[in-house]
Amino acid sequence: MKKILIVEDSKKTGLVLKEVLDKMGYNAILVNDGVQGIATARREKPDLILLDLLLPKVSGFDVCLTLKKDNATRNIPIIIISTMYTQENIDKLKVYGAVNFLKKPYQLEDLLKEIKRNLPDE
Repeated sequence: MKKILIVEDSKKTGLVLKEVLDKMGYNAILVNDGVQGIATARREKPDLILLDLLLPKVSGFDVCLTLKKDNATRNIPIIIISTMYTQENIDKLKVYGAVNFLKKPYQLEDLLKEIKRNLPDE
């Protein structure tokens, strides 16, 4: 079962996404701030990370950069999901190592396609 880490400060948004992913057969783990996101990624070694940018404690930018600099987590694909959708942020996050950037609000089908595209096959 593929493990997906959701780092999302909105509890409602995170819970809905977790429920959808769980029903689809993924093992979804939800955390609500950047510090937990980094710690959980290091501990759980998820197959994919869905990362918001506006997070308490540590921003999504710093979470992405920290995880991509860490040998233990650098190969985990990170998909950014945020309202902070600007060309500058997209370019910055590509340099940081994110695989894609989806703008909130997003279409669930688009997110699911992106998840399937970035999850390595069993």
